[in-house]
This record gives sequence, C-alpha cells and structure tokens, in this order.
Amino acid sequence: MKIHALGILIIASAWMGWANPTTRMKIATPDFTDSGMIPSRFTGDGEDVNPTLEISDVPTEARSLALIVDDPDAPRGTWTHWLLWNVQPTTTQIPENSVPEGAVQGTNDFPAARYNGPMPPSGTHRYFFKLYALDTMLSLPAGSDRKAVDKALQGHIIAEAQWMGRYERK
Repeated sequence: MKIHALGILIIASAWMGWANPTTRMKIATPDFTDSGMIPSRFTGDGEDVNPTLEISDVPTEARSLALIVDDPDAPRGTWTHWLLWNVQPTTTQIPENSVPEGAVQGTNDFPAARYNGPMPPSGTHRYFFKLYALDTMLSLPAGSDRKAVDKALQGHIIAEAQWMGRYERK
C-alpha cells in the first residue's frame, strides 16, 4: 500500500509540476567554482564588474528571468549587490561587465542601480547569485528596491537556481 501511494505521489508531482525546480535550471560562472573564492576583479577591491554568468535549462514556459545577488553574512542583515529583471528567457549568458539588452536594474543596498561587488567589512562572506524563471514580465520601474522586487516575484517563480562565491578582503 505504501509503495502504491508513493508511486501516485511521484506521478502527481511530475504532472502538477511539483518536482524540485532547482534541479532543472542552472546558473554558473567560469570565473570561480560554486562555493569558491571570487577573484578580486569582480569585487569592490578590484574592477567591481559582474562576472560572466552562464544560464541553461530555463523552462520553456518562462516569460522572463530575474537575478538577485546578495550577501546573507552582512552585519546588518542580507545585503543586496545586484537586482536585475525582465531578462529574456532565451538568454544563455550575461557577459562580464554587462547588462542584457532590455533588462531592468534595481537599486541595490549601496545604493546604486548597478552591480556592486563584494566588499565585506571583515571575515569571509558568501555571495549568492540567485536566478529566477518567471511566468511574467515584471511591471516595476527601473531603480526599484529589493522589497519591491521580492513582492513582485511572489507567485510568479516557476524555477530557480543559484551559484555561490565567497570573498574576504585582504
């Protein structure tokens, strides 16, 4: 009986789309390994440019992508380094020091409407590059803050992926 119920649950989860969405879509960078150290070039101590980001396995039903880069280890709570939305779902790469055509940038916690790289005040911090596939384009003006982006994402995420890098100032 338990095996039969488990089989039904597996079939239902696949049919209803309940399968873990993080196993499909992927985000990565050739510039550092997942959980590896971020080169200073991509930090406030270096050129302060975004690393190249590679995107794959975006669900075909996605209407747009959103990207949030943040540091949960900041002394005053999670610190947002980059907000980007309305990225075309066909995008497979965001090259170094660039924003995809048509994408919109929000205001990070520096505050600036751009990528600002790691600059931890002390110790090693983690930086998460979080990619979201959405079932809509977001109707947010350029420069919107993290709170507005988080609210707009609610109920529209169909898949997500993340890549994490670490950085410590010398």
